[in-house]
Amino acid sequence: MSLGDEPGYGDGPRGDDGGYGGSGQTRTRLPDRPGDVYGGARRGRGSSSRSLVTVVGVVVLLIAAIAFANRGDNTDASGGGSGDKARTSPTAPSGNHPVTTKTTGIPSGFPHTREGAESAAANYAVALGSTGMFNTATRHGIVRAIYTTAAVDRLQGPMDQAYSTDFLSRLGLDANGNAPSGDTFVSRTVPVGTKVGHFDASGAKISVWYMGLIGMSGQTSTDPVSSTWKTWTFELRWDNGDWKIVADSQTDGPAPVPGDDKAATSDEISKAIEEYGGFTYAR
Repeated sequence: MSLGDEPGYGDGPRGDDGGYGGSGQTRTRLPDRPGDVYGGARRGRGSSSRSLVTVVGVVVLLIAAIAFANRGDNTDASGGGSGDKARTSPTAPSGNHPVTTKTTGIPSGFPHTREGAESAAANYAVALGSTGMFNTATRHGIVRAIYTTAAVDRLQGPMDQAYSTDFLSRLGLDANGNAPSGDTFVSRTVPVGTKVGHFDASGAKISVWYMGLIGMSGQTSTDPVSSTWKTWTFELRWDNGDWKIVADSQTDGPAPVPGDDKAATSDEISKAIEEYGGFTYAR
């Protein structure tokens, strides 16, 4: 997930056209180190000291899930009733159930339809924003599962360079992407909705609006978990019976006005991450 372009951290490796996946420019930005906000303190709005990680394009370091997928248990989306209503709004659910199969723990086998492409994009955003991306073996599995073969060949090396041991250590992680004992590293993508820019039988351009969560939850953490809002656009191709990513890029926002919620303690955040799982997204 891209959290802004802040100078001073250096550009990551790029693909053929200047960015991973054939679009966008990849930068890895490490967060500034604010004071400990845990224990109920609130983070200042718009502060440049927010503990955020930037990886624009394919090298995404953010985050997990919360828009609805499994809608309309007994609804016929092919016509009549709520199926007609679903077509009146670009954000209305189709009533189709999410996929029931997985590859490397990632939903797969999406329908060869407009809704299937949207569902694939949302689920792929979740996978690319997960903590699994910080472990080499897991990251390789994720990338092989959701990108075309050509994209994997082009991206794997540069992505490994971006997730270097030095980069991980600056996030408080060891060489295998593990948090210190007693701490919880949080990285989740939370899709809010999807939009179709283009669709036909061979390919689709799908944008996913999402909220990202990232940071280290722990009593001594200087990078507390914080949120950001981004839009992630995927170029998909129907490849060997499923939707696969050819290229992707990200833009800031749209971000809502921050609320007046009191920041949770590190224990509350860690407990929530352990207790609340993610979703499989459908359209």
